[in-house]
Amino acid sequence: MKKKIVMALALVLCVLMVLTACGGGGGGTTQGPSSNLIMATGGVAGTYYPLGGAMSAVITDRTDLNVTITSTGASAANIVQLAQNEAQLAIVQNDVMHYAFTATEIWSEHALGAVTNLATLMTLYPETLQIVVEQGSGIYTVEDLRGRRVSIGAPGSGVEANALQVLGAHGLTRDDISVLQLGFADSADAMRDGMADAFFVTAATPNTAIMELATARDLRILPITGAAAQSLMNAYQFYVQVTITVENSGYAWLPESVETLAVQATLAATTDMDEQVAYDIVRALIEGRDDIGHDRGRDISAANAVQSISVPLHPGAERFFREIGYLP
Repeated sequence: MKKKIVMALALVLCVLMVLTACGGGGGGTTQGPSSNLIMATGGVAGTYYPLGGAMSAVITDRTDLNVTITSTGASAANIVQLAQNEAQLAIVQNDVMHYAFTATEIWSEHALGAVTNLATLMTLYPETLQIVVEQGSGIYTVEDLRGRRVSIGAPGSGVEANALQVLGAHGLTRDDISVLQLGFADSADAMRDGMADAFFVTAATPNTAIMELATARDLRILPITGAAAQSLMNAYQFYVQVTITVENSGYAWLPESVETLAVQATLAATTDMDEQVAYDIVRALIEGRDDIGHDRGRDISAANAVQSISVPLHPGAERFFREIGYLP
């Protein structure tokens, strides 16, 4: 009897060892415990947070992954979270990704240095460069900003980098303007209070701060076109040309269509992510795009997802887009 009990205990121990080696027999993805993923988004009042929630629901519903979102300070903060494995997915601007990957611009003196294990899963939607002025300001071109009070975004932000690049392409530096460094809402307040003549916004349209200001002021958006726009696209692969219209922007007050530039909101990960997990995520979002319960979900498509890639695609994402014919 004693021998039978010992043999039974040994059999139970073997079964437990096998289950442990197989990840508990739970049938999850190849990442095992890390099938619970965190997506870093942005502030709760912005676009990244609600869009991230809608995307995470689609991923969770269509895969064996469980994705939860966290509110953050957006692009730069999200890259730090990826680098430190505090998040495994993040929504970031592709220009800020480029700066972090190459340790340039706003990332040139960052304590982390170059974050070379960043990887693109897919681009999501355009974040449009919007230079806002009042209709009666006498400002019609970027060159007209010379000598004016201009908010170029918060210090160290992606907006600041965009603003300085745009000014430079038009022959201006920060010394040619009276510089204000404010976030979107504070910039709009400064214009409303007569303290700013123009301000830069890099964001999806419609932008809340601009919309609220438009209820009190008649506004225009300056164009970025011609040789200046082309020089920016030649110098920085993350820029694309876009046209802002009443229909595609939600700005019913817009006096006329405006040609400008945009960067791309991007779903990012690191090269540490399992290839099959990355494949499953992008497949879920492309095939489930109609289930993404956010307005920006309409911009997500296989064709758009591989445009303006500023950091190399993750091998799993690359495999998916090649299989469906959107990469050679």
